[in-house]
Amino acid sequence: MRIIRFVDEQGQTRLGEETSPGQAALLNGDLFGVLEKSGQTALVRKLLAPVVPPNILCIGLNYREHAAESGSKIPEYPMLFMKPSTALNNPGDPIRLPACQVDHEVDYECELAVVIGKPCRDVPEATALDYVLGYTAANDVSARTWQTKRGGGQFVRGKGFDTFCPLGPALVTADEIPNPQAIRLKTILNGQVMQDHTTGDMIFPVAQLISFLSQDTTLIPGTVILTGTPQGVGFARKPPVWLQPGDEVTIEMERIGKLTNPVAAAK
Repeated sequence: MRIIRFVDEQGQTRLGEETSPGQAALLNGDLFGVLEKSGQTALVRKLLAPVVPPNILCIGLNYREHAAESGSKIPEYPMLFMKPSTALNNPGDPIRLPACQVDHEVDYECELAVVIGKPCRDVPEATALDYVLGYTAANDVSARTWQTKRGGGQFVRGKGFDTFCPLGPALVTADEIPNPQAIRLKTILNGQVMQDHTTGDMIFPVAQLISFLSQDTTLIPGTVILTGTPQGVGFARKPPVWLQPGDEVTIEMERIGKLTNPVAAAK
């Protein structure tokens, strides 16, 4: 099932299956319980991020070719950081360049996002994918100066500004993506392809990440896991490429669709 969360013509937030551009078949029930088709349709006035995550867990340096372009060693364990829930952004809404990032070194990162569907703790890798509700596309927007120079050695500040976690356009349920290690993903900036690779290059695959993150830690329903980005990020280019007001950045993901956001200056 391909589930979207949207605002309908009456201003209500709804869940549905997109039947055509701008129209959805309404779903009743709970995203993390039972969803049933209502037999009704609605116009999609505004597309929203497909889930409102209680926690956003992120994995850094999880693609071999990205590690190579960064000049970094392959990590022994997954590199974990977090984004605050206030970083969540909808498809079509602007990525705001933070005013405190005076040098404007803000970067894009296309990532496969995993949505946990039921409480998950101490799960073995062999059954970890059973806890996945579905997958969506993410842009792990990164303020590089705060990530590398002003963050005290931590990533959270540089990754956690408002609007720095666009998600969407839809949540594709796990039954439609039986192998999350065979998905092509791209970043397209102002019409130019900047990243183009597959999830098969992950150092720690999705099942291993879920098992690792759930050790003595409960992953509650709705938890989103960003699984890392491939090579081609802006900071590694010569010269570097940074997001600028007026840009348009699209994360294109096989089987999931296109997540597009304009870039704007801070309010």
